[in-house]
Amino acid sequence: MKFKLIIAFLPDAHLEDVLKAARSAGATGSTVITSARGEGLAPERKFLGLDVASHRNLVFWLVEEAVAPTVLREISTVGRFEEERGAGIACQLDVEEAVGLMRQMQAIEKDRKHGAPRDASGA
Repeated sequence: MKFKLIIAFLPDAHLEDVLKAARSAGATGSTVITSARGEGLAPERKFLGLDVASHRNLVFWLVEEAVAPTVLREISTVGRFEEERGAGIACQLDVEEAVGLMRQMQAIEKDRKHGAPRDASGA
């Protein structure tokens, strides 16, 4: 089974909706790293010497290659990455090898055989 790693950098305001969108598009889980910071075309503003950067999250999804384009498209749409300045960015990388996924791979294979997609709770 081949996998892709999707990485997104987004504000708190869109996090929950993006996580739900990724799961409904076929992602079976995610890893969220909070308190990330980034800079786009214009550096963040400062007030009294302190950064006034809004809180950002770094989110990782390791997804099956077949669903990766759908997941990437959905998180971009729901997160409004192309519509709102500073709404977020995402990219997709090839994964050569991954470990620790045996149970998820078994569940994906079982669903494939029975033609049943996983629901939002992962059940």
